[in-house]
Amino acid sequence: MSRISVILITLLLITAGPSVSAEQSKTFGDYTIHYAAFTTDLLSPEVARLYKIRRSKNRAILNISVLKKVMGTTGQPVKALVEATATNLSRQLKTLTTRELRGSGAIYYIAETAVNNEEILNFDLSITPEGESVALSFSFQQQFFTE
Repeated sequence: MSRISVILITLLLITAGPSVSAEQSKTFGDYTIHYAAFTTDLLSPEVARLYKIRRSKNRAILNISVLKKVMGTTGQPVKALVEATATNLSRQLKTLTTRELRGSGAIYYIAETAVNNEEILNFDLSITPEGESVALSFSFQQQFFTE
């Protein structure tokens, strides 16, 4: 298994790990979107270094993957336009800049933002899979504990 495969699998396992709420996904017709948000200190130093992510309890990372349903498989990763914002309970808007991570057949979209202890962020996502004209939109909420 290549080094990039190991790192991407590690990133995927972190998003489904016990310190993060159970696997989160939304299904829209032929597409399933997997998503998670957690503090970057949960990333291994190797993964953080490779993807130039600053590890900190006060930084959150949003992780998105888009899979197209393909019979007989767990799904085919697809490229997508991923737009995301986060709003805290004080209605402060954080526009998130997403970037694509690829390797060994996996495609992830990540975005980072600062967070405070016990801060609750409402994430609004708009995802347009490549070749589609309609965005798949949904929201979710995540609380972060930094102390």
